[in-house]
Amino acid sequence: MSAQTDSAKRVCLGVIVGAKGLKGEVRIKSFTASPEDIGTYGELTSEDGSRQFKLKATGFQKGAVIGRISGVTDRAAADRLKGERLYVTRDALPEADEGTFYYADLIGLSVETVDGVPVGRVRAVDNFGGGDILDVERPGQSSVLVPFAEGIVAGVDMKAGVVRIIPVPGLLDDGGNETNDGGDETTDDPAAKTKADG
Repeated sequence: MSAQTDSAKRVCLGVIVGAKGLKGEVRIKSFTASPEDIGTYGELTSEDGSRQFKLKATGFQKGAVIGRISGVTDRAAADRLKGERLYVTRDALPEADEGTFYYADLIGLSVETVDGVPVGRVRAVDNFGGGDILDVERPGQSSVLVPFAEGIVAGVDMKAGVVRIIPVPGLLDDGGNETNDGGDETTDDPAAKTKADG
């Protein structure tokens, strides 16, 4: 899900979590704001870009999108796709509305304090269950996790390419910002749009 704003970057829209039935349908955990929209962005690709998938969403059941992938006609073939992450190029997504942005667009932005002191660059946007977190890479130092929350993120200036943060005590200390549960789930909604506060 590393994505800057250039069109060559790709965004993960979902992951196949299993098969449904005997005729090749798959169950997909969709990361799009409206889950069923995962089938509306054109051809999807695998994480390494080596495989292409033509997906048609056919329903929604128990928190998962049900879909058909071209060429997948039986349960065994659908089962083999379990765990496959589905990507589109960034330019396949519609432009964000004025004053909003995609989480994927945060990656690569500079991070600085509200006083203009450089902190680093956004390497990833994660979510370990307690809210979105910016993984900020700092030159010559360990990276730091910055909660994407009111009172910490003062604003995002997409035109300037900057995320401004409030350096609350302990936030930028080495090793002083641990994740809440050690989970490994990355951003659930990289195609989600959120408001730019500043």
